Amino acid sequence: MSLTFTFRTFFGKIPTDSSKVFPLSVKLIAGSVYCPSNPHSMHRRDFCKGTLLTSAAMAAAPFVNATNIVGSPAAGPAQLMGNRFVTLCIMIRTSPWEVSRDVKLINRDEDFAHTLEVVRNMREAFAKNNPEGRLTWGFTLNALEDKRPHYVDIRKYVVDCQQQYGDEVSYFPGYFPAMYLPRERVNREMTEAIQTISHMVGKGYRPDCIMGGFLSANNLAYLAEKENIHVAHSVIWSQHEVDGGGADGSLSYPYYPSKQHFCKPAQGSADFIDCVSLDGWSVDFLNATISNGISGTTPFNGGSSRRGVGPIESYGDWGLDIGNLSVMHTQSLHFDRGFELNGFGWIPNIWEAALAKIPERQNPWWDDTFAYRAMERWVGSTLKRWPTVKFVTFGEYGKLWRNHFKDNSSINYRFEEKGLGIGSSFGNEEIKWFMNKDFRLALLRNWHKNTPEMVIDFTRYDLKAVEPADPSPEKPVKDWSLMNRINQKGLRPQDKPILITELSNEEKAMIAKWYPELIR
Repeated sequence: MSLTFTFRTFFGKIPTDSSKVFPLSVKLIAGSVYCPSNPHSMHRRDFCKGTLLTSAAMAAAPFVNATNIVGSPAAGPAQLMGNRFVTLCIMIRTSPWEVSRDVKLINRDEDFAHTLEVVRNMREAFAKNNPEGRLTWGFTLNALEDKRPHYVDIRKYVVDCQQQYGDEVSYFPGYFPAMYLPRERVNREMTEAIQTISHMVGKGYRPDCIMGGFLSANNLAYLAEKENIHVAHSVIWSQHEVDGGGADGSLSYPYYPSKQHFCKPAQGSADFIDCVSLDGWSVDFLNATISNGISGTTPFNGGSSRRGVGPIESYGDWGLDIGNLSVMHTQSLHFDRGFELNGFGWIPNIWEAALAKIPERQNPWWDDTFAYRAMERWVGSTLKRWPTVKFVTFGEYGKLWRNHFKDNSSINYRFEEKGLGIGSSFGNEEIKWFMNKDFRLALLRNWHKNTPEMVIDFTRYDLKAVEPADPSPEKPVKDWSLMNRINQKGLRPQDKPILITELSNEEKAMIAKWYPELIR
């Protein structure tokens, strides 16, 4: 018996005529997920086995809690190379996208969605198959200071998690501080939050990483020089025209930022900021080539630039089974081929605690248990496929990276992807990324037709970069992108894809220095 779903999807860039749109059929056959146009179709057991628990098994296996782990937290991995890492942050807030106490981009009180039961259930779902895993808790200023019982209980529980599991307790100013607040105010409020966290946790505790969303170069220099904090989640890679702001143009893996622009890797000692810049979510590289998103006639043929490991665009849009297929595909780019190319692999992810009570998608599967089931599914599936993966805090990972790389001179990241075949991860496309301190380069081709590779992104870091002037809540600056030669979003006339041979001699020489095999 088989059940066939037929829907229309795009292969190639978003089409301008109907000739580039054709049906894609997906069959669920005897427990398989089969897509005729995608040779990477996966048997359902390959991504479900070991993660779907029967009700009896769930009843027999108690959730991990503070009483299940005795003694000091497990020691972390000793080195970066040769390891696979996942860093997870759970965000605690009082309203969506709050960037300060009085700056709330959506004025919705989320006290009802932040309870001790919610955060405990989410932490226990994370630990169900992963008892030694550690995560980062990110609090907004309001969540750190709110005196209502729910937030008091959550803060006490998180302190217990820090002491029992080794979790990190950090400040998270709601993703978009750089877009809405002057630099000096961001710096001042980071200090206030760090002091509050130190007092809350006690014993001289300070976070190793600030979960900043987007932070300016000035903010990162302040953390390094004034707070002695050398790791920050300070960029959301490839985000453009999404939610409250964006900034495309950076590397997707860690780097030391330049004093000129937080998206630019430092070129030398003169512009070096000793604060490792981290992404917040891994996304499918093909999805990332579009700006914002494209609505589809079904949930499966729309384009989402943020789809990858994040729970809303994966599990929320597509449910546990297909959503997990998408998540695992994205992770495989880093833990399989990416691991071979780079010597280590990393997946950053952020979940908002509010997702347990506030469905971000109006789909029938999003009930009061959905977020916990999705968390358990993601973590369990990840460990089933890559048993040695390390779930560590953002601060731990950033410090490991900083111990290995003393500057940007030797970073050389490479990624390769053939699309999943659903949504905007086009099944006939292959993308290759090359990233170093001098530039980032993306090549795209139709591997079904064996077309030539086209340059869709060539961002030069040797050129001067300038950040916007200070914004304000009344006059925000929502786009902090670093776009120069060619950008993957394809929004400007100069972003039209070209052959690598069409670049200037100077540019080809830059590429040949790092990747001589690309210049023949």
